[in-house]
Amino acid sequence: MSEAECLLLNQMRMPEIQLGAHTVRSHGVKVARTHMHDWIILLLLIVIEVILNVIEPFHRFVGVDMMTDLKYPMKDNTVPFWAVPMLAIMLPVFVILVYYFIRKDVYDLHHAILGLLFSVLITGVITDAIKDAVGRPRPDFFWRCFPDGKRVFDPVTKDVMCTGIKSVIKEGHKSFPSGHTSWSFAGLGFLALYLSGKIRVFDRQGHVAKLCIVFLPLLIAALVGISRVDDYWHHWQDVFAGGLLGLTVSSFCYLQFFPAPYEVDGWGPHAYFQMLAESRNVNPSNGSNVQAELESVYVDSQHCRELSRVNTHDSSPILEGTNGRMGY
Repeated sequence: MSEAECLLLNQMRMPEIQLGAHTVRSHGVKVARTHMHDWIILLLLIVIEVILNVIEPFHRFVGVDMMTDLKYPMKDNTVPFWAVPMLAIMLPVFVILVYYFIRKDVYDLHHAILGLLFSVLITGVITDAIKDAVGRPRPDFFWRCFPDGKRVFDPVTKDVMCTGIKSVIKEGHKSFPSGHTSWSFAGLGFLALYLSGKIRVFDRQGHVAKLCIVFLPLLIAALVGISRVDDYWHHWQDVFAGGLLGLTVSSFCYLQFFPAPYEVDGWGPHAYFQMLAESRNVNPSNGSNVQAELESVYVDSQHCRELSRVNTHDSSPILEGTNGRMGY
């Protein structure tokens, strides 16, 4: 059996392996109880996020000469604050729910939502912790500090002595990294990974249209980041760091619950395959066909991986010729 035939066979058969519908009603409570400690940690992350937004950030020294780069005009947000959770959380949740109603797999539903929330909340905590610690002024800091345009500096230290509204000044010390960008890439980056596994982007069939679907959430996140620079709420370094942070956290959180999208079984969560194996062992009379099918698929999967590894190592005629000429 060739490598391409192996991949095609597993793509056709693996999504069909089910021991019955696993819905929220039939298995939801069991799955949630298994991960009760994870939901408690999520609540703790929410509390930490609230605290980080309440405390005062570090007020970095801002001298007279530094104000030259911080005099951009104050503008409203192109992407308002309330829109970020809609894009980073509600949009991925909608896609996950659509897949659930198609597949009726509560394992996928639970782990996808749990992974998404972890991705966004961990990113939020890291982002706001860095914001408070760094205290970098925003590009429009001058007008936050001196709304009337009259500059006031300490006669000794030459540090700014802001005369503006305290809450506005506080927000002006939270430039690095961009929260809009990190949240967007955390949620939409997770969605991109989720979609790449479900539509089998890396099936080696060369369907570029699948890549376009996966890149769409990333494009939306990138546009959110660009809007932060256009609105003079962030420097470009803030946006770059926020995007990198969001993508990194989302990748770790996704791989915690799902195989890598390029894996043969990348279409389903780890818990789903564990449930299949446990059901086979606990109740072997549930169906010898299912057991045989599982064994066949896993054997084929291992065969495909070995075949891929061999082909990658030995298939290059250039390397073979080089190895033949080298006397090592």
